[in-house]
Amino acid sequence: MGLDSIERKVSFVAGGIALVLAAVLLPHILHDTTVIDSAKLTKLHQCPTGFHLVNSACQRSRLTHPSDWLPQFLEIIIFGAVLVFFAFRAKRAGVAVCGLFLGLALGTVGLPFLFLGGWLIIRALRLQKYGDATFAGSSRRAREKARAKRGDRTTSTSRGTARASARGASKNAAAKPSGPAPSKRYTPKQKPRKR
Repeated sequence: MGLDSIERKVSFVAGGIALVLAAVLLPHILHDTTVIDSAKLTKLHQCPTGFHLVNSACQRSRLTHPSDWLPQFLEIIIFGAVLVFFAFRAKRAGVAVCGLFLGLALGTVGLPFLFLGGWLIIRALRLQKYGDATFAGSSRRAREKARAKRGDRTTSTSRGTARASARGASKNAAAKPSGPAPSKRYTPKQKPRKR
């Protein structure tokens, strides 16, 4: 089964977020940009080498080349476009895989994509196991299955106890034999015990 309407809307929103992130990186691709790095103060309350103290924080500015940002930009734009394509086609597996890849590649910024991929996988497992992707529907179906299983177990155990009691009554009626009589052919002769 493909994506339902809620999953599809969430997937389109995630694809839009990916394309917005690519648009944010676009100025870094077009020309050299200045990036401000920050660092913590050392134990001696000094900034590390190359950093300057600005408003009680150590900062430095550095010039970055577009090639520094190109791999991440391409990754975001490609996976974002593929995610939107799979959302348009309502393919759950494609959206989940693209979401997981984007989430792993972007680090902290990619947490929404990780949640999207995990959420779609959990819903797919519920849909496969219970026939309903919602939490309420799958838990209701699980309770129904458990009741049916318990019902089968109680009927089978009640049948088994009825059979066992019937067997026990018939065995008590007839005396148990002590065992088969010794065969003359196969049973070796026993020596009498010495006293």
